[in-house]
Amino acid sequence: MELHGGSALVTGGSSGLGLATVRRLVDRGTPTVILDLPTSDGDQVAKELGDLATFVSGSVTDDDDVTAALDTAEALGPLRAVVHCAGKAITLRVLDRDGNPCDIEPYKAVIDTNLVGSFNIIRLSAARMARSEPVAGERGVIVLTSSIAAWEGQIGQIPYASSKAGIVGMTLVAARDLAQRQIRVAGIAPGIFDTPGLGRHSDEVKAGLAAQVPHPSRLGQPDEFAQFTLALIDNPMVNGTTFRLDGAVRMSAK
Repeated sequence: MELHGGSALVTGGSSGLGLATVRRLVDRGTPTVILDLPTSDGDQVAKELGDLATFVSGSVTDDDDVTAALDTAEALGPLRAVVHCAGKAITLRVLDRDGNPCDIEPYKAVIDTNLVGSFNIIRLSAARMARSEPVAGERGVIVLTSSIAAWEGQIGQIPYASSKAGIVGMTLVAARDLAQRQIRVAGIAPGIFDTPGLGRHSDEVKAGLAAQVPHPSRLGQPDEFAQFTLALIDNPMVNGTTFRLDGAVRMSAK
């Protein structure tokens, strides 16, 4: 997808994988809107990155918030790329220690943010892209963020793993659905990356996680995700597939 003259939207763009992607897009000269929660550092990040970065606060599950972010992006140029990184994770066991069923509400909350939020971003973004003039045979590309937990979710990850598996499932279907509109949809399933989500763990735990990665035997860097994201955006033959970005790691049960 040719980004010159167009704009981009990155959800969850104030930290981690999303922030690294925003940096890459801005470095390329693409006006980029960050959609992230009001409690995020999005405003400060946008100020640090300069005039090409704009922060819009909101939730990916709220139609008005997403619409405001898309309006902001389109004011900067036709929407050509959307990178959806926003998500949440909790630890939840099917049964508690006494054998009682877990509370269903935390599960629903993760599904709502990660899975329903992903579909919300697809449907609202695609409507904008579909109205734009095609460039070299395509109107836009949407990149979703899944996880290797979609295939190898660990004990306690059932909300996260099932939501990320759902993203894998919707990627191909969305790509086929939007093909007639000349809009591509692809996904990335990161492995173990050094993001703020790992910040609560000690250096010893991080080292243990890194040692599980065959090669390179370290944590992934957010910029490596961003680099791969832009490669998917650039390549017009990439469509309908979720790509593992994991250094060949395969997670154990726990």
